[in-house]
Formats: sequence, structure tokens, C-alpha cells
Amino acid sequence: MSNLALINEFLGQPANASSHGYQIDHILEFCHWFMGALFLGWSAFFIFVLIRFRRGRHPVADHHGVTSGISTHLEFSVVLIEAVLLLGFAIPLWAKRVNQFPPGKEALLVHVIGQQFSWNFHLPGPDGQFGRRDVSLVSNSNPMGLDPNDPAGKDDIVTLGELHVPVDRPVITELSSRDVIHDFCLPGMRIAADAIPGSLIPMWFTPIKTGTYEVVCGQLCGLGHSGMKGTLVVDTPADYQSWLKERAELAGTQGAPSAGAPQPETKPPGPAASPSPGG
Repeated sequence: MSNLALINEFLGQPANASSHGYQIDHILEFCHWFMGALFLGWSAFFIFVLIRFRRGRHPVADHHGVTSGISTHLEFSVVLIEAVLLLGFAIPLWAKRVNQFPPGKEALLVHVIGQQFSWNFHLPGPDGQFGRRDVSLVSNSNPMGLDPNDPAGKDDIVTLGELHVPVDRPVITELSSRDVIHDFCLPGMRIAADAIPGSLIPMWFTPIKTGTYEVVCGQLCGLGHSGMKGTLVVDTPADYQSWLKERAELAGTQGAPSAGAPQPETKPPGPAASPSPGG
């Protein structure tokens, strides 16, 4: 793929770090080359027409027009290639992402709540169970609405702006929003989905490279939209377990929940922070 992604790299696309991203890159690269070929072809045809049918050569218009069928064949070829791209590659790849989720026991489940203008991440602690959430408990210090009296939530991890995940393990994110529609976009993972108030939008990916990657909001969500960024850290399994243990101990000493840095005052609408199924 690295030998083919010439246009992708030229346009500044970050290196792929997900298992499915190579397919996305191939489609993008082919589309760019195809559109470039169309641009050059139609430009050459336009110049040819200007010269071939100039007034000096044809002072009187030819009302019969072009009788050759070559233009029809060219247009049919363009439509055929676009149909193959859409039906043969784009739709099957999209269907796989939305229909073939990894088994729950294999995947790491993360709750992601967007708000103007930051991302909140909620992970289960070492016990692997999420604490109960209640919209009436949502506040600046408790963005997820975690019930402090629920034993399952004592070791839950809530972070602001930074999400850690292990490499080579599927990650399922359940997206929602406290205010307006946001878009949880991971350019390095070649995946994105809207975070909608009152809804839980599932999305999944499998990171294959350790490192630090950017999280951005791909939906215009207000004056601070450009600053709504976060960090995705892909750790080795050992480093992830160390981070998980450290954050769980920190949450236990501070009391559940721990929300990290203070957040701006926002009043979430009722459905936006509704408890997730089984959460």
C-alpha cells in the first residue's frame, strides 16, 4: 500500500494504523487517480473541440453534429467504473463495518460522550463492568452521570480528552453527545461516526500500530469546533494494563467518578446522557 498511496500522502493523509484502513486507502487512492484521469481527459477533449470547431474553420454551423459513437462509449465506461467502485468496493466495505461487529468478549467497549468542546471517555475498570449511569447525576465533575453508590462503578475510568486502548484488539465505541451533534473522527484509524444527543451510535476499529493519534470533531458544532480535539493512545498490552491499573487506583482514591480536568458549565438535555444498555 505504501507504494501506491502517492496522492494520499501528497494530500497530507496520516499513516494508517487500523486493520481495515488499507482498504479505505486503496479506494481513496484509486478514486483520486480516476478523477485525475477524467480531469486530464475532459480537458484535452475541451481543447480539441475549441480548435477543431473554431469559427475560422467552420463559419457555418453543422446542424447534424457529431455522428460518431465514441462519446457514448466513453461515458458508459465512466459510469461502469463508478458503479464498480460503489457496488463492488464502497458498499461492501461499509456494510462490513456496520454489520459485522466483533464479539463482545473480544472487544474493548468504550463510552464516548461529546460536548462543546471536548471528548469524555468512559472505560470499565479491572472488574470489566460499567457502573450504573443516571442522567440526573450528570454534572461538571461527573460528565457520565455515574452513580457513586454503585459498587461496579468504583473502579470505572473516566478521562477527558485522552483515550488509551491496547494494540491488536478490537475497540467498540458507543457514541453520544451532551449538547449538539458532534462527529467522533479518528483519521489515523480511518473511521468516524456522528455523536447524536439521545442516541447511542456504535463504531468499531482494530488498531495495529502503537503510538499517539489525533481525535477530532468532524462536524461543525459551534465557535470552538476547531479546538475540539483529543488524543488516542495505542499501547502494548502490558502498557495498557499498567495504565488501566494506575487510572483505576486513582479513581478509587478520588472516589467515583473521576472526570479529570474541570469542564465548562453546560446543561445537558435529558436524552443526551441516557444510560447505555447494560451500562
